[in-house]
Amino acid sequence: MLVAVVGATGLVGSKMLTVLEERNFPVTELLPVASERSWGKKVQFKGREWTVISADEAISRKPALAIFSAGGSVSAELAPRFAAVGAYVVDNSSYWRMDPEIPLVVPEINADALTPDKHIIANPNCSTIQMVLPLAPLHRKYGIKRIVVSTYQSVTGAGQKGKDQLLSERSSAYDIRRGSGSGTKFPHRIDLNVIPHIDSFLPDGNTKEEAKMINETRKILADSTIAVSATTVRVPVMGGHSESVNVEFRQPYDLEEAHTTMASMPGVTVLDDPANNLYPMPLDAWEKDDVFVGRIRRDSSIENGLNLWCVSDNIRKGAATNAVQIAQALLEKGFIKA
Repeated sequence: MLVAVVGATGLVGSKMLTVLEERNFPVTELLPVASERSWGKKVQFKGREWTVISADEAISRKPALAIFSAGGSVSAELAPRFAAVGAYVVDNSSYWRMDPEIPLVVPEINADALTPDKHIIANPNCSTIQMVLPLAPLHRKYGIKRIVVSTYQSVTGAGQKGKDQLLSERSSAYDIRRGSGSGTKFPHRIDLNVIPHIDSFLPDGNTKEEAKMINETRKILADSTIAVSATTVRVPVMGGHSESVNVEFRQPYDLEEAHTTMASMPGVTVLDDPANNLYPMPLDAWEKDDVFVGRIRRDSSIENGLNLWCVSDNIRKGAATNAVQIAQALLEKGFIKA
């Protein structure tokens, strides 16, 4: 199979190559695509080097599949062009997610949204994916009325520049009262700090990241009546997002049943033995594909309330792995051929 990876030299794009190889996806020829400054560079895949090419050249080759890890403006321009030559496009940007004609897919939840006529498929936001994966089976069983979520998102969610800023601040002498200076990724220093600000602010006071969680959750769970309140926060962690999630169900629930329901969901691992200090942390999720859930307990302050804590590797399940799983689903359905 001829497969293009757009943004192949970036943090998520390179991880997509890793996951494609790990999962033995049937790539016979790789078309790594990046911006002009990277043309001619080499990337490693399946034991050999592949030359980075332009999008125009990749489109001329008519790949069966194109997996995108580029910005929204790039996806807006290039995704339709790849689709026009017959490729199925799995896009990791936010550009297509809320288009009513575009499937927004977490394969364990709604792979049935994939149809042969939909050649552009949106990969959800990383923080949304890890929240809806354990909640989806609970929603089917009890019906979710409201979600209140606070995120603790690592610097890798902001790409290589986010990593670089944290490492720079941590390794050099600094005055913690000062900001991180100009030319860095975040508006404030991130080491020894938390920043309640991810993406730009909207007129209603939410950030775009918070709006993504609100809107994408409803679309993935196919229920526009779910009330969602989100606060997204950047923390000085190198990899792995964490979330504190409070859920109010429409029906009474059994706590033990809720526990086992989440544990039986593909892609979810429950780590929940607080008496022995067992609960998920970002280090537990590092380089793993599952969403880890713990601190599962009843919220007695509201009727039918549940609290949980979930952690996931945002570069893997939050981006690269979910995209490759979508590609695998396209293959299993016969929309693309090995």
